[in-house]
Amino acid sequence: MRALVINCTHKPSPEPSNTEALAGIVVAALKGYGVEVDVVRAVDLNIAPGVATDMGNGDEWPRVHEKLLAAQILVIASPTWVGHPSSVAQRVLERMDAMISETDDAGRPVAYNRVAGVVVTGNEDGAHHVISEIDGALGDIGYTIPGQAWTYWHLGPGPGPNYLDEQRGHDWAASTGRAMASSLFHTAQALAAHPVPAPPA
Repeated sequence: MRALVINCTHKPSPEPSNTEALAGIVVAALKGYGVEVDVVRAVDLNIAPGVATDMGNGDEWPRVHEKLLAAQILVIASPTWVGHPSSVAQRVLERMDAMISETDDAGRPVAYNRVAGVVVTGNEDGAHHVISEIDGALGDIGYTIPGQAWTYWHLGPGPGPNYLDEQRGHDWAASTGRAMASSLFHTAQALAAHPVPAPPA
């Protein structure tokens, strides 16, 4: 089984990413189940605006699209900015919109029988809102969202320290992240054994 984690931080490599650090808990747990995990930092790529799989002119999204189709598990990891997912996460979701009209050999949307979850960091309130926005989009695209397939970290409203600078809340976020990985893995196993058929005509 394969998983893809798309880190939607604004920070390019090799700058440390709080979001990637928290997502690392989920990555480690998935690897514990024998899952092969690939991590993409979207801001490092030339991802053109648009809603097609390939926008041409050096667009690097097709590389990510290939990884999406190779993975049974997807994790979108995003910081919280002004109470919303990052602009990078929004661009990723907009590019994934093309998958709604793509089907497999059985006539199913290509995201069917794949599972997805969300990781959120930030030092302001709004994590549940970010989770709901991203989960809603992934559900529209065709992903199955298992129960409690999310984790987050923040210290409430207003400015404050970052995840990598503050130990408060780490134990809870890590425990929730491990539960998230379990939900994703076991739901993906169930779908592999009993796949959802193509939508009725």
